[in-house]
Amino acid sequence: MSDNPYSTAVLAWYETNARDLPWRRPEASAWSILVSEIMLQQTPVVRVLPAWRAWMERWPTPADLAREPSGEAVRMWNRLGYPRRALRLHACAVAVTEEYGGRVPDDHATLLSLPGIGAYTAAAVASFAFGQRHAILDTNVRRVLARAETGIQYPPKTQTKAETALAESLLPPTPSVAARWGVAVMELGALVCTARAPACADCPIAGQCAWRLAGKPAHEGPPRRGQTYAGTDRQVRGKLLAVLRDSARPVSKDALDVVWDDGVQRERALDALVSDGLVDPLDDGRYALPG
Repeated sequence: MSDNPYSTAVLAWYETNARDLPWRRPEASAWSILVSEIMLQQTPVVRVLPAWRAWMERWPTPADLAREPSGEAVRMWNRLGYPRRALRLHACAVAVTEEYGGRVPDDHATLLSLPGIGAYTAAAVASFAFGQRHAILDTNVRRVLARAETGIQYPPKTQTKAETALAESLLPPTPSVAARWGVAVMELGALVCTARAPACADCPIAGQCAWRLAGKPAHEGPPRRGQTYAGTDRQVRGKLLAVLRDSARPVSKDALDVVWDDGVQRERALDALVSDGLVDPLDDGRYALPG
């Protein structure tokens, strides 16, 4: 074990309290873990679980997904939100199939080079699928470390080099233990050290937490506002995509026009979907999912 002052307590807590999630089981494939990590971005586990199960049943390997048009990935994404993630997963599946024989690569730098795979996802897959030693910084981890080490209620809005350096300094030296630490501290943030109502009485490192010991000082930065959805372009985009997902054939413009009364906003949302590659405008004036 390293000099990490929290690892023993956090790892013991995780052994007892970790949720039984299918992508954490020993038999989980690297592909299934990669899919879960993309789906879990900005989306809670309760919504991801049924979508992940349906996805893995239909496309248990990258090659299975790569054989289908990208529009089918968008259709299968259903209402998970941020549907560009579906296109990224499809592009990733194609790259893995064509360049790596259908096997998700275990090299961190190679993972980082795949379409749609950023720093967090590459580190998470390398750690959780292949037991490697990488600093994993999602929202939950950043919040735990901000409170325990820095003594502030919330981390900066944008990830900093100091946060990365801190996370790396806390990594246990043994790769398998470091990988376990990564998922354990993430789970602690998801279940105990939550954003709005941290359960400090249940926290295994409460006695070491700088923020709690300082009296839980209030956040001093810009006000933290939850994301709105009703009435936004995101909502309009979702309604337009729902029409296309529910139709086995291309749809007319009239079928899209009825989903939202504000024509200017509706056209702006449709243009954005086309620009993002989520919708294909056809020569005959109809619209379809890509591919």
